[in-house]
Amino acid sequence: MKRDTKYIFVFGGVISGLGKGIVASSLGYLLKSKGLKVTIQKLDPYLNVDPGTMNPFQHGEVFVLDDGSETDLDLGHYERFIDDSLKSINTTSSGRVYWDVLERERKGDYLGDTIQVIPHITNEIKRRIAEVNKNNNYDIVIAEVGGTVGDIEGLPFYEAIRQFRLEIGKENAAIVHTTLLPFINAAGEIKTKPTQHSVMKLREIGLEPDFLVCRTESNNHLNSHLKKKLGLFCNVETNHVFESPDVETIYEIPLVLHNQNFDSCIMKKLNINNIEKDKNIDYLERFIKKFKSPNYEVNIAICGKYNELHDAYKSILEAFIHASTHNNIKSNIIWVDTEKLEIKKNLDIEFKDIHGILIPGGFGNRGIEGKVLCAQYAREKKIPFFGICLGMQCAVIEYARNVCKLKSANSTEFDDKTPYPVIDIMHDQKDITRKGATMRLGSYSCDIKEESIIYESYKNIKINERHRHRYEFNNKYLEKMENEGLIIGGVNKKLDLVETIELKNHPWYVGVQFHPELKSRLMNVHPLFDSFIKSVSKYYNDL
Repeated sequence: MKRDTKYIFVFGGVISGLGKGIVASSLGYLLKSKGLKVTIQKLDPYLNVDPGTMNPFQHGEVFVLDDGSETDLDLGHYERFIDDSLKSINTTSSGRVYWDVLERERKGDYLGDTIQVIPHITNEIKRRIAEVNKNNNYDIVIAEVGGTVGDIEGLPFYEAIRQFRLEIGKENAAIVHTTLLPFINAAGEIKTKPTQHSVMKLREIGLEPDFLVCRTESNNHLNSHLKKKLGLFCNVETNHVFESPDVETIYEIPLVLHNQNFDSCIMKKLNINNIEKDKNIDYLERFIKKFKSPNYEVNIAICGKYNELHDAYKSILEAFIHASTHNNIKSNIIWVDTEKLEIKKNLDIEFKDIHGILIPGGFGNRGIEGKVLCAQYAREKKIPFFGICLGMQCAVIEYARNVCKLKSANSTEFDDKTPYPVIDIMHDQKDITRKGATMRLGSYSCDIKEESIIYESYKNIKINERHRHRYEFNNKYLEKMENEGLIIGGVNKKLDLVETIELKNHPWYVGVQFHPELKSRLMNVHPLFDSFIKSVSKYYNDL
């Protein structure tokens, strides 16, 4: 380990959901803007090995990396802000740590030692923190610890960080503690006591924050008096107390922190000499200006089943922000519950004043027939349509039933006795029963047909996109569906699998088996979302 690698640990106090991931991502953006090589790691104390089998209602979307790792949605924020593709080592959990330690114990690697939290678990956590930069590719490693200081499952991580900080030298590490400053209406003032107690808890563990980032609400802002008070009682320099207020978009947070000299203070603490000016601040300022001053607004319907928890579709929502802002428009998201649609069948009402329809990915048969109805409505009414993963499969089912006259066509995921399984599980996966093992996960290549919407979007004949699904287009029905006008715009030649479908004589009707939203970035708009938004914009202007 090189001594000049700097580590920044981001903790959370008082309550969860304060935006630690956004603070870590924003800091990564600012430091990278200064010419530094930055990566970010998530340390999650929960006992799941990874989020792959967790309910989206509990944990939001599962963010898939190029190498197939199923990770926390914060990894999506990291990639979107620092514009870098992360790997499996950039995320870990208590479950993963304990699993690996116990596997080594079973193999006899510890030579009969009694396995304990200290040193075996903490050593494994330290190894994983160091492993992120084992090839010395980065100047700075930012590590966010999930949960809240004081959570019992997080204690091994804080202890490991305490040890790690001593080993690398305190001058090479900084601790950023994010907390809540609640405003009590009855008292008419912001209260600092929860933050003080949170820092006390952290100091009991043997760690002390170098910086406080205080989450404030509405117009109740941090002032100089409160900064001095927090600095005094939390043993933090007054100019190391920062505010993270409510903003219209998370992409404002880097600017908010930069304007408070947060990045400069971090660099000073770590003795980093700046060699470049802030090269990405101007871009972000222009982006925020365009975001707040769109030329006009369009309405896009997302037809899903996790509508109550928008974090289940986090990457799609962020991809829409990137593409819409790039095109100087605002996309209003209209949530359509496909389960209710199956009962009411009131599509004309649901899609009134809608300028684009998207069906996202998902698993299970709830709301499927409603999604099929949405795909049919978009096709027949010639509304721009984007089907992602399951969304593409629903479009294929609809086309098979209503255009190819294969009545009762379906996916074997929803009807294993369908006479026309136009979507089916791959033959070599049918005997696998272990959950997750049948998934096509991570980055796969796709060869693109030149005369297609897909090619016009990417301007490339070969792409790589991320996948997370079990079922595929059944090639048994490929010839019939092509003869009836379905266009196969992209395929994986190695696996002989359909990757994209589209239609002629339609403004924009595209389905993709992969998840393009996972590769949309703040500074690099995804070409498919850009193309979809352009078609939605044209549809709106042609009305």
